[in-house]
Amino acid sequence: MKLKIVYLAVLSLVTCGLFVSVATGQAPAPAEAAPAVGHSKTLWEQIEEGGWVMVPLGLCSVLTLYLIGDGVMRTSRKRVAPAAHEQTVKALFRQGDYVGAYNYCKENPSPLTNVLRVGISLLGDGKQISEEAMLGELAKENSAMQTKISYLSVMGVCTPMIGLVGTVTGMIKAFATLGAAGIGDPSGLSAAIGEVLVATASGLIVAIPAFGAFYFLRNRSMGAVHHVQDVVNGLFRKMPYESLAGVHLGDEELYAAIPNWMAHTHDPSPDAQSGAAPAEHPV
Repeated sequence: MKLKIVYLAVLSLVTCGLFVSVATGQAPAPAEAAPAVGHSKTLWEQIEEGGWVMVPLGLCSVLTLYLIGDGVMRTSRKRVAPAAHEQTVKALFRQGDYVGAYNYCKENPSPLTNVLRVGISLLGDGKQISEEAMLGELAKENSAMQTKISYLSVMGVCTPMIGLVGTVTGMIKAFATLGAAGIGDPSGLSAAIGEVLVATASGLIVAIPAFGAFYFLRNRSMGAVHHVQDVVNGLFRKMPYESLAGVHLGDEELYAAIPNWMAHTHDPSPDAQSGAAPAEHPV
């Protein structure tokens, strides 16, 4: 987790520095340095032409790449349901060692083992309670996977809006140039129009992959969750719940206790049996 944060911070700082230098370093080129007719602009020159809006779009592009990479890792079956975890728990279930299976799941956390740990700890409470608890834990794990994936949808919506802001500011510059110099300054007018087009295109270039990755990763995560369900169903099929009734598996502390009024009812002391009030003891 710390490596991910450091990686994202480095990418953000580098991108921010580059695009800030682009946005602040723009200056009108002198007439003698104007590019010759037929000069094709490089990619960096086109980015410079986009203006200040390229800074937030650059940050959004870095964040989009990070979210895609993180989503691919999170939804991988090797991470959601590692084969080693699955085979080890199956071997312990074959031996009837549910305590060992619980301890293994607790020591080796993953979405699969987290679901199994909850189900194993509630085997003594019956089939319905155990299955409901596993469904709740599975929904929790699915929500954890979907959280960052949903941010890609946010990127797909926000980046075209950021590009639209650049489009509006570029049009304002274009009309200001047209109002001040008319058609006598075609270079200034074309520069403003170029900023409009680059800003719009840049917003769409970031948004399209973000939306595509969002739907891809969402379907990928659902496939991983279904795989976990299949493994859990196979492990708990024909589970002898009757033989395990009342058994407490795991090391979680049980906080529920018999109420005080019920404890007095079951008190075997002579006062409780005769119905007399208990004698008062001096403090």
